[in-house]
Amino acid sequence: MQIALAPMEGLVDHIMRDVLTEQGGIDWCVTEFVRITDQLLPSRTYHRLAPELAQDAKTPAGTPLRVQLLGSDPQALADNAAKACEMGAPVIDLNFGCPSKTVNNSCGGAILLREPEVLFKIVEAVRAGMPAGVPLTTKMRLGYDSPDGAMDCARALADGGSAQIVVHARTKTDGYKPPAHWEWVAKVQDVVSIPVFANGDIWTLDDWYRCREVSGVDHVMVGRGLVSRPDLAKQIACARDGIEYQLKTWQELQPMLREFWRQVRAFQAPRSAPGRLKQWLAMLIRNYPEAQVLFNQLRKVTDCDVIDQLFGFAVGELQHTEYLKQQPA
Repeated sequence: MQIALAPMEGLVDHIMRDVLTEQGGIDWCVTEFVRITDQLLPSRTYHRLAPELAQDAKTPAGTPLRVQLLGSDPQALADNAAKACEMGAPVIDLNFGCPSKTVNNSCGGAILLREPEVLFKIVEAVRAGMPAGVPLTTKMRLGYDSPDGAMDCARALADGGSAQIVVHARTKTDGYKPPAHWEWVAKVQDVVSIPVFANGDIWTLDDWYRCREVSGVDHVMVGRGLVSRPDLAKQIACARDGIEYQLKTWQELQPMLREFWRQVRAFQAPRSAPGRLKQWLAMLIRNYPEAQVLFNQLRKVTDCDVIDQLFGFAVGELQHTEYLKQQPA
């Protein structure tokens, strides 16, 4: 049984992957999607979205990273997958689940679930262009506006060469509206012989138990549930192994928040850094009332020096670096 950290554009970047995988329980994680159109992207794009490639494709905690691609051009996806493999990606993942209107309007993400034959061609082409020893995995939703074609899509992915399928148990039109339809994950697993991961609405340990019972699969991918409860994967992993675990208190999470802010200050411009912290606090409010207090305190704060001091850093101690811009082309 594996627990994966879901890729979420604009939220789970290398900083968030670092602090969340440090909590334990996560078996692997995925980059934000790399958008592929019709050309081979430069190395700097991969270094920006996946700086872990320079560290054996692992987070500082040692959690393996997969590089996720999104697009609809089979050859361009195949070329970029091959490049990512050359740069050290141990697994390539293809995104067929993104519900973004912008992405769908440019023939990427969940809209491709309307055409299982296109899914097959994409996966087949990417698989053929990759080294034999590097696995190819895929992520899908139940469909675009109906789950009726979910099994056809899953078969297309498996037949094309996908080694695993993560199923977000909603359609594109469902968005993120509860509930997730875990019973459809069971139907998908029935028609493919490769491992299937359940994704969607796993916020608590009880949710994991129910998901496992309804979906019939052991593997899960967790996104918003982990961002709002950073040690949820650790709690699930301990339950899986029969070990008692006490969830961390708000006070016990403070070193993690401090480290998150330190990295945000290092890698993001001062004008955008406060917004990143507030974005996370807004999600932590779901489980920690203290996060609401801190969010209210910082709501109108735009001065990074003020937040630096709040986390115990001296004024001028933290500086924005140009590290990612210095990576080779």
